[in-house]
Order: sequence, then structure tokens, then C-alpha cells
Amino acid sequence: FAFDLAVWEMWGALLHGGQLVIVPYEVSRSPQAFYQCLQQTGATVLTQTPTAFRQLMAVDETAQASLALKWVVFGGEALELPSLRPWFERHGDRKPQLVNMYGITETTVHVTYRPLRERDALASTSMIGGPIPDLALYVLDQHRQLVPVGVPGELYVSGAGVALGYLNRPELTAERFLENPFDPHLGKMYKTGDQVRWRSDGDLDYIGRLDNQVKLRGFRIELGEIEAVLNQHPAMREAAVLLRHDPPAQARLVAYTVYRDQPLSDGELRQWLKSKLPDYMVPAAIVTLPAFPLTPNGKLDRRQLPAPSSERPSLPVAYAGPQSDQEQTIVRIWQELLQLDTVGIHDSFFDLGGDSLGLMQLHHRLQTELDTPFELMDLFRYPTVHDFAEFLSTQAPSASMPSADPQRQQGKSRLQQQRQRRQTSASR
Repeated sequence: FAFDLAVWEMWGALLHGGQLVIVPYEVSRSPQAFYQCLQQTGATVLTQTPTAFRQLMAVDETAQASLALKWVVFGGEALELPSLRPWFERHGDRKPQLVNMYGITETTVHVTYRPLRERDALASTSMIGGPIPDLALYVLDQHRQLVPVGVPGELYVSGAGVALGYLNRPELTAERFLENPFDPHLGKMYKTGDQVRWRSDGDLDYIGRLDNQVKLRGFRIELGEIEAVLNQHPAMREAAVLLRHDPPAQARLVAYTVYRDQPLSDGELRQWLKSKLPDYMVPAAIVTLPAFPLTPNGKLDRRQLPAPSSERPSLPVAYAGPQSDQEQTIVRIWQELLQLDTVGIHDSFFDLGGDSLGLMQLHHRLQTELDTPFELMDLFRYPTVHDFAEFLSTQAPSASMPSADPQRQQGKSRLQQQRQRRQTSASR
């Protein structure tokens, strides 16, 4: 009852002659027990966060009895519409009627609503619908000018539901509750911090939080965009993406996945993502979980998502250990850069989560420790430990040769020339 959605749940039932079912906390934590509660009470209206509903869907897939639900209302977090496909396949889109609602505490919870149809599950964005009758919505650019259909902007809300401000927080109130230049009679408008765009049918697409954009290696990345692509995979039940800082590892994108049945190998999922996303948006690590942790309000608890394991990820190739001193050296360097305990000689650097920046670091480490010159592109051509070691054996002298050896001195000279050229190019 401390969750803002409870205002609508409690009074929506009691003010209209409905029976309000209070679900015990322990029951709400167990999808199986909660499903039984819905059956036993004959509940007809259910409000849930999308994360909690996906766990309920997993129980429904094997349940024998049906539910009496007429309406299922989503709120609290962004709804990934492709995740509803299995539900629509079993139940259709009429009984129960699924409704996606968007809202904010500062606007007395609900702002928009959209009754969902089965075709909506093909959408790659979260469609949140149009305004409820007592509110007005404005999509504005950074200069607070109205934007046309299809152009992303920040959502502002005005009307009867907008709060007066924050208690004892005048500075924050002045920052978020602004004068309405479009219709002053509606009172102040609330600056939501959410990015949306108008659709041609008059509804809104929710894009994500403006403060949920991260910067990694100079690229600006919308985490929600990666999550939307992950949820398009037919094997995926739900997915989340974080930018994590887990010393000594560098900052990296981590994908968290919950599969419907048989999980994909990390290599298979990464290859699928590469077909749909630029390389810098493909997560460096993938963590597969049986279910996502939830907050007491039923939202995804991102703080409880675990750090990636240092174990070798699941790959389509079997593990094979290093066979030579040179392979052992290369494997050790890979393990240190990728923060993995085990690397096989037939594993691809990119399938293990390596990226272009990591490849540059790998290039420097290998040249320094093997004392052997080679081009960065050679790592693209020979992305496994075994193939690269074979390439080195035919292209460069052994690193174990004495430094007085003329061939080795010639190799060191070439390496120094390459470094000097790179430094000159960089200064230019």
C-alpha cells in the first residue's frame, strides 16, 4: 500500500463496488502461490509490473485451470511488448484485456493508457497510448518547443492530476513544476524526464529515461534500446542491461537474460545481437538467471543483479587447453584482459566478450610480452588463440631467442618504427 499504484488499485475497487483482495506479502513473492490466489479469489482485475507479470506468465504456461481475469493493467516500469507474445498465443487479446499504462507519482500515478492487441507484440517500442481525460500532454524539445509526430522529445504533463510540488523542496519544485505556456488554465506542467514520441495514430511511444543514457568508450548508448532488441529474440522471456564497473575490470555492458526454455549459448546470443546492433552496443558479458530479483513493489531490482562470473562463458566450441608455451602466454594475456579464469585455444576473442578497445589493448600486450611485431588487423584475421599462435610461428621469430640475434633486433626495430609512426599519426 506504500506503492503509488496502490492508490488506483484500492480506490478503483472500493469506489466502484468491487471487492479488494489484499495479497499477503509471502504470496506476492511466489509466482505459483500468487497464481493460485488469483484462481481461488476469482479476481477479475489485476494490476502488475511487467517484470512480475512475466513471472506469472511462466506459471500460466503449465497451469491446468484458467483464470477469471477480465483486465490486466501494467504500470510501474516500461513494458517490452514482444514479451507478451506467448500470452497472446494462449489467450488471445480480448479476455483478459491487457492495458499498458504510463504514470508518475507526481501526476497522481496514471497519465496514459493503451488497450493492447496481439499485433502490438510485434512492436519494438513500448506503446503507452494517449492521455487519460483529465490531463494534457506535451512533447517538447530542449528549447521547450513542441515537436512533430515521430520526433523524440521530453514529455510534460499538465492538468488536474499534477501535484502541487515537493514538500519542503522549493528548489526541486521550481525545477520540475513549470508554468504552462500552452494552456495556463490547466495549471503548471510537470517535467517528467522521460523521452517519448507521438505516433501517427495519436498515441505515444515510450523511449526511455533521459537519464538512462550511458557513455562508454565515447559512444552514447540507450540501455533500453539494447533491452528491446534482446526481448525480440523468441527464446527470451525477459532481459535487462546494465553498465557495470567491477574492478579490476573496466566499465562494460552486461546483459541479464531469463529464457523461456532452452537457453542460448553466450556465443549464439552475441552473434544474434551483432546482426541487429553496432559492435559497441553488444554486451561484453551475459548473465543467465532463472528469474529476475524484484523490489517489494514488484519492479526489477537492478541493484541485486549479480556481477558477471569469471568462468568461461557457454560457447558452441568445446574447451581445449594451450599446447605450447606461446599459447600459454597468449591465453594468460586474454584471461587478464577479459577477466576470465579459463580461456580455450579455439575460443574467439569476440565471443568471449572482447571488443575493439580490448583488441587494441591485446595488440599492445602481445607485442610487448612476445616482443614480436604484427598488425592490429592480424587479430581480426586470427581471432582464436590457436590460429593466432600459428600465424605468429610463420610470421615472426620466437620470443625466446636471445636479444643479440640479428633477426630479433630487426623485429624490435620494426616494432619501434611502427610505434613511432602511430605516435606521429596520433599527434597529427
